[in-house]
Amino acid sequence: MLFQIKSYLQFLWHSKNEHAVHSPFVFTLLTRCFYDKKSKPEYTILREYRNSLLANNNTIEVTDFGAGSKVFKSNSRVIAKIAKTAGISPKRAELLFRITNYFQPDSILEIGTSLGLATSALALGNLKAQIITLEGCPETARQAQLQFKKFNFNTICSEITEFSTYLQTESLKPKTHNLIYFDGNHSKKATLDYFEVLLPTITNETLWIFDDIHWSPEMEQAWEIIKNHPKVTVTIDTFQWGLVFFRREQPKEHFVIRTYKK
Repeated sequence: MLFQIKSYLQFLWHSKNEHAVHSPFVFTLLTRCFYDKKSKPEYTILREYRNSLLANNNTIEVTDFGAGSKVFKSNSRVIAKIAKTAGISPKRAELLFRITNYFQPDSILEIGTSLGLATSALALGNLKAQIITLEGCPETARQAQLQFKKFNFNTICSEITEFSTYLQTESLKPKTHNLIYFDGNHSKKATLDYFEVLLPTITNETLWIFDDIHWSPEMEQAWEIIKNHPKVTVTIDTFQWGLVFFRREQPKEHFVIRTYKK
């Protein structure tokens, strides 16, 4: 916890808003997407999806293949508590919706479904997008699948699999995903392994979003390595997320950006 507090204070010190950004691409992204304060009808659906989970007091047995939880001490967890503490926050879900809606990716990969709170934002962002979401825990994935059915999210393909196994198979026949949301194993090795194995799938329009880049010293190290990769041109550090672009026409620049305006 102390590490994250220190990291956040450093983030606040270095972070900027659109007025300090001289890249037209990033400036437009911030003004038209990040800082869009207009209410959207999709936000109501996101709230309904979340409230449905918050009202679910059933207990499931969670299989955790990742870096573990800083909240839960047991693998027996109440669904409502998972949704409240481990899922994407309401504001982040709305931002993820706006990002997806802004870029309109037609193929999306999510690594780490959990209960599908982020998946629902991705699906609402582009109703025509084909979404593959990966979850290692069968019980958690089953709850997400029930939610997808309940809310008629018919473009989501939910795969119960270990991430590395799935991605190694995919690497034999690389498929382009315009947007990849990395929210699975928050360890340095796993993050960099996913990064390397998926690099052959990138195009000039690809966007990758890494969750929890300041979760631990290891994750910060992984983020620095990703930023410095020669194929990466533009990155945006929002503290919670690291956005990665591979746009060849852009000069290499790294931005530390607040997702709210003072």
